Amino acid sequence: MSPRSESFRADAGHLLHYLDYGGDGPALVALHGTFGRGAVFRRLAADLGGRARVFAPDQRGHGHSDRTAGYDRDGFVEDAASFVRGLGRGPVVVLGHSLGGITAYQLAARHPGLVSALIVEDVGPVMRRPEVPHPVLDVRGWPAEAASRAALARAIEERGVPDSGYFLQSAVEAGPGRWRLLFDWEEMMAVQEGGTGDWWDDWLGSSCPALVAHGGRSTLLSAALARRMAAERPGTELWTSPAAGHWIHDDDLEGFAGAVAAFLDRLPGMRRSRSGPGGGGPAR
Repeated sequence: MSPRSESFRADAGHLLHYLDYGGDGPALVALHGTFGRGAVFRRLAADLGGRARVFAPDQRGHGHSDRTAGYDRDGFVEDAASFVRGLGRGPVVVLGHSLGGITAYQLAARHPGLVSALIVEDVGPVMRRPEVPHPVLDVRGWPAEAASRAALARAIEERGVPDSGYFLQSAVEAGPGRWRLLFDWEEMMAVQEGGTGDWWDDWLGSSCPALVAHGGRSTLLSAALARRMAAERPGTELWTSPAAGHWIHDDDLEGFAGAVAAFLDRLPGMRRSRSGPGGGGPAR
């Protein structure tokens, strides 16, 4: 079944686009990383089946959501908080990849009543040098459109990216002979820079169950830091996909979905609520 495309006005006034993947399971809010959009979780939503009803917003400045004047951490967290409140489905499981993972654990720390459990995909509580050698990818001046999807892919790869597939998930046909990206490269610099810092207090600031998913070949989350995350925060499990890089949900589709499903099955009340009534999205 195709996801339902909807929009929601955040408390700050801008519109957020989101996908409701439907189903009768408990709500799971999935937050993409920098350069992404809610559609990157399409396969995961299908693989989870009736375990969860996935809601995947395009975060500010991404996908079909509005651009905003700022991209600091507070803005992303408050967007997520207003979205979850709008769902009206009680505390929800929040999954976040990369930048979305930082938003997820900051949301749990700052709004604990909104989050019942966390799934953090390949991001740590420290995003700065020397812990992360390259926390920001310099994308200033990168190509924003081309005559075809393939041409846009080649132009991005010429900038030194071996595989443009993740970026191309945000490419759309904008007319005859014109493909464009749904984000602005300069704004993505601001998004990345806003995500750099030491967020240990936020990581340790919540007590809900958590799963850290680590890509064994990731360049953004080391094995040592992933182990430390699990060791220092009670109620945290660690799962590693040995051959995956930073984008585990793309590199290890079945493994990641299986790890998420198993974690959901271990949460109190999740099995009992699978067949419960499904509500709509946020009040608009």
